[in-house]
Amino acid sequence: MWATSKENPMHLAQALDAFLLQLAADGRSEHTIGQYRRHVGALDRWLAATRRSRRLADIDHETLALFLTSAAARCRPDGKTKRATSTNALRTSLRAAWAYWHASGAVTVNAARLIRRARCAPPPPRALSDEEVRRLLAAVQGDTPALRRDEALLKLLASTGVRLSSALNLRVEDVDLAAGELHVRRTKGDAPVTLPLSRAAVHDLRGYLRERRDGYLFPGEGGPLNRRQAGRRIEEAAARAGLSGRATAHSLRHSFACALLAKTGNLAMVQQALAHRSIASTVVYARVDRAGLREALRG
Repeated sequence: MWATSKENPMHLAQALDAFLLQLAADGRSEHTIGQYRRHVGALDRWLAATRRSRRLADIDHETLALFLTSAAARCRPDGKTKRATSTNALRTSLRAAWAYWHASGAVTVNAARLIRRARCAPPPPRALSDEEVRRLLAAVQGDTPALRRDEALLKLLASTGVRLSSALNLRVEDVDLAAGELHVRRTKGDAPVTLPLSRAAVHDLRGYLRERRDGYLFPGEGGPLNRRQAGRRIEEAAARAGLSGRATAHSLRHSFACALLAKTGNLAMVQQALAHRSIASTVVYARVDRAGLREALRG
């Protein structure tokens, strides 16, 4: 399938299309595929801007090292330096892309084989305070169908910690109000989970659903509300609440996890609630409660 002859060389953009197709075939999420597209696309634009060859066979480990030390890789659009975790994600994308191209025969040498992730601690979760969550929810209250939907979505995110993509794929049939459960079919690892609902969440969902018995829980135009639309609606609500840049769907997930850990002190329970496959993904929340640590040491 690869066109690697001198007469018809394989260019990076063409190789990227094949890599993204394989990711889709492997069942990777749209978010993950989009990240790989952005990262390899940034390399392609840098090659063009620096007038370097964009032929896949011409890109060697030194070229990748030059890219990773350039402003194109290390700086944000506003000129500020990216966080180490963001640059690590870029390194991972390049390693994965070249591993695929090498394994599939597109190149004979894996140019990214020497790339290593920088050692850095994960950033602390950007959780919202209880007051900030209340302000965000107040910013979506209203009588229009769209505002009622947005309020129900944000309340569900805040009360369950479910990921936005999973919430948007929920159907009315996935909500069991009698049992107080939410059946999440689409998760990050494609492993369905059942999440318990609080009394308040059951009450809110019952009022939101009214007589509805089927269909998408959070409908958009011709289907479920999509991530881009939901993200924009949350950004608008955050701006009205004076929380621009802080309030996101994921910050609500972090807020839920921090609150649950503060209430129970049980990290394994937080892991189960967030549907983390590894406790290592949950440990980051244990670093948040410094006030609790100080209080314990005083006692």
